[in-house]
Amino acid sequence: MHDGIGRPTVAVWKFASCDGCQLSLLSAEDELLRIAEEVHIAYFLEATREVVEGPYDLSLVEGSITTPDDAERIRHVRDISTTLITIGACATAGGIQALRNFGDLDAFRSLVYARPEVVASLADSTAIAEHVPVDLELRGCPIETDQLVEVISAVLAGRKPVTPTHSVCVECKLRGNVCVAVADGTPCLGPVTQAGCGARCPAFARGCYGCFGPTESPNPASLSAWLEEQFGVDHPELLRLYRTFNADAPAFRSESRRHEEVAP
Repeated sequence: MHDGIGRPTVAVWKFASCDGCQLSLLSAEDELLRIAEEVHIAYFLEATREVVEGPYDLSLVEGSITTPDDAERIRHVRDISTTLITIGACATAGGIQALRNFGDLDAFRSLVYARPEVVASLADSTAIAEHVPVDLELRGCPIETDQLVEVISAVLAGRKPVTPTHSVCVECKLRGNVCVAVADGTPCLGPVTQAGCGARCPAFARGCYGCFGPTESPNPASLSAWLEEQFGVDHPELLRLYRTFNADAPAFRSESRRHEEVAP
């Protein structure tokens, strides 16, 4: 629903998350000011107390679905949004909190809360797309500010966003990084992780942690076999490698499960 002077309305929503992706939007600074001239930010509690009733032309959703209330609220958000874009690893793959999907939720609750029976939680932490149709997913933990600005600009202009689909390895080559896996035997998810960060961790001689989730056609089994054969990376370490920010992304989830079955 456009505002009174014809600008599209934008809403920013938070579910289970750390707020980092919303902060990436606020960190856009000059770009955010230019975007704000073209849109009406109608709902964004991280930034303003102003609340304009929907429906909204564009909704940006951060966070995963972890409670029955979350599941109900995201359906409402979808109903009042013309375009819905999920932002960040929590919204696109369940986030770091999806590590609970591999354990005993009741045991976790009993350890953390004095009265676990009053805590209403779903069995799993899940991506937004598992509950409602999503128009576009923007990866990252957190998302990259320039990518978010590009996506918002593309939506406003009615064009397809320009976002990378290649692996982090390509970004390493573009930066001239020495491959940390080949040179040092450092476990690295770069070959199976979608680009977007500019290969930030390998640029500092650290393996990729998979912040942007699996590439379009990953082959994690092949990567695991290579790391095991060439550098002796064992099954427990390979399991941990895949269980970080995008642990519940299907490709990473199935590969970590495989190592869980054979880990001592």
